[in-house]
Amino acid sequence: MYNYKITVQYDGARYKGWQKQQNTLWTIQGKLEAVLAELIGNEVEVHGSGRTDAGVHAIGQVANFKCEQMLEPEAVKAYMNHYLPEDIGILLVEEVPLRFHSRLNAIEKQYEYHIWNVAKPDVFRRKYTAYVPEKLDIQKMQEAAELLVGEHDFRSFCSNQKMKKSTVRQLYEIQIQSKQEEIILTFRGNGFLYNMVRIMCGTLIEVGLGKRIPEEMRAILMACDRKMAGRTAQPEGLFLKKVVYPK
Repeated sequence: MYNYKITVQYDGARYKGWQKQQNTLWTIQGKLEAVLAELIGNEVEVHGSGRTDAGVHAIGQVANFKCEQMLEPEAVKAYMNHYLPEDIGILLVEEVPLRFHSRLNAIEKQYEYHIWNVAKPDVFRRKYTAYVPEKLDIQKMQEAAELLVGEHDFRSFCSNQKMKKSTVRQLYEIQIQSKQEEIILTFRGNGFLYNMVRIMCGTLIEVGLGKRIPEEMRAILMACDRKMAGRTAQPEGLFLKKVVYPK
């Protein structure tokens, strides 16, 4: 048995998310598995480092699959890039130890959220930025973000309120940068819950609009109640940027 790690990027605009579904062919996992099945000659299960939502993009998603035959990594990369849709690209294929698992072995994930913050929308950015026409107070947003950094129970920032596993995660850093009309929020953490980044973004946007004060973040974390946090920000602006593994 052999184990292969693949680094993949994709434009998620027309897909129903990462996870394959019975009622649609338009998932990233489904497209990858279909191409690999043709290459190998039998069904293949691809494990991703995380399940991105419908409309969410990836710059450096990581996945792995196992098969019983030895494959040449560069040949696999070339084959997949030839037969995959043009909005999914394989950046790297590597043979890795059998014990490697793209989700279980990840020690850090990095996400970026892009906001188009100007009164006039840009139709060419609509699939890759969230549109917020009102001026955002970046300083207030950064003050609120700093209160989220560290190890906390992030249940209030999780859409799955029936989750039985631990909702404690550690956020290493949140950066908020302004590049003319675009605002970019960068999140680094050891893991993220379902919709966690989008809910944090939605809450920080409400702070930037003056609908909340930064100090509310403490109460939201303590409540462990999804209703206390802000809205779930739209998916188009979100990118899975990088997944980090032990050296």
